[in-house]
Amino acid sequence: LENEEKKAGAAFPVSYENRLEAKTAIKRELYGLLSARTGKTLPWGTLTGIRPTKIALSRLDQGVPEEEIREFMEKTYLTSREKIDLSLEIAEREKELLSHIDYENGYSLYVGIPFCPTTCLYCSFTSYPIGAWEKKMDQYLAALFKELDYVAETMKGRTLDTVYFGGGTPTALKAEELDAILTRIGERFDLSSVKEFTVEAGRPDSITEDKLKTLRAHGISRISINPQTLEDHVLRAIGRKHAAGDIRAANDLARSVGFDCINMDLIAGLPQDSCEGFRRSLEGVLEMEPENVTIHTLALKKGSTLMERGGSLPSGAEVAEMLDFSREILIRRGYRPYYLYRQKYMSGALENVGWAKPGTENLYNIIMMEELQTVVSVGGGGVTKLVDYAAGRIVRLPNPKYPHDYLTSLKKVLAQKEELIRFYGSELP
Repeated sequence: LENEEKKAGAAFPVSYENRLEAKTAIKRELYGLLSARTGKTLPWGTLTGIRPTKIALSRLDQGVPEEEIREFMEKTYLTSREKIDLSLEIAEREKELLSHIDYENGYSLYVGIPFCPTTCLYCSFTSYPIGAWEKKMDQYLAALFKELDYVAETMKGRTLDTVYFGGGTPTALKAEELDAILTRIGERFDLSSVKEFTVEAGRPDSITEDKLKTLRAHGISRISINPQTLEDHVLRAIGRKHAAGDIRAANDLARSVGFDCINMDLIAGLPQDSCEGFRRSLEGVLEMEPENVTIHTLALKKGSTLMERGGSLPSGAEVAEMLDFSREILIRRGYRPYYLYRQKYMSGALENVGWAKPGTENLYNIIMMEELQTVVSVGGGGVTKLVDYAAGRIVRLPNPKYPHDYLTSLKKVLAQKEELIRFYGSELP
């Protein structure tokens, strides 16, 4: 390997006694052999982690010049110049946006609602059809309230920076259930320093005027309405029970109620889609003028049923073309990329990118992806991440994914939250 490193002109010495450096060198060598055999290269080179921008951001924080970061990523991970430039652009924007966040003394709150109207075929997230739980929702809410109360008491005295209400689809709940949760949060937590409160409205078939008015009554102005596509035949292929017209109607309703920051997601690579279909979807989304647009690349997950039921998929080359088009048109329309992450088994080994009009970026997305601040999660499927910023360590505390397991394991969930006290020591009451 050392001889191969010399022949390849590696810019950085490798210590084979260092596990990380050895692993990186072996991956680079294997990548070279496979590229030579197949005649193919990957845009992200040997990078397989989901947070490539952390490489650029951590070095920017250390004062490393941009050109040195470019050289490091190119020589160490064989990343393409295009993706290096994208990483640096996003990292610089993230650094600026988070400059007023107190990583060490603040935290963010994630509230998980693991229910949806139906489960999309591509989905592997914590999401269960709401119909099967409607009669037991009072049990779920009672458990959620206990966990919220415990976290509020435990984290008292620390600054709450952002709140994200996700899942699943929180708006799958009834308006009175949403009101009960939001009222509990307002009563138990000090929201005076919260910089943003986001709710995943997500599915247009879960949105009603009463629910939107409930959110606005609690001061929430940021929501997601996620089309994924505006091609009706593709919506049917992924198991959605609504049409493109329903998305437009939900957006119009949200605007009329007073929401001034709306995110919309699109997925490149969905079954039965095409480059032209994706183009039409993106242009249709931009006609609705959302403040944020997230372009996802389809990731084939074990928990989804897409391969069995969805139909033929666009090629990796077609998906790359979709992303290239999205970048071109979004920049032209005044959007800027502000966070990025990757997943396993993505079409074309590409990425997901969040775009925003300046001043409307979602801080929680950056905090979660870059793992710079503690995120305390409550509810089924939530994963608490305790970040020791000074020591550079992260402790993960996952809640049970399945709603039934969450209910039956509530004592264990609350006991696990005691790790907050052990983690922060005497700083917490």
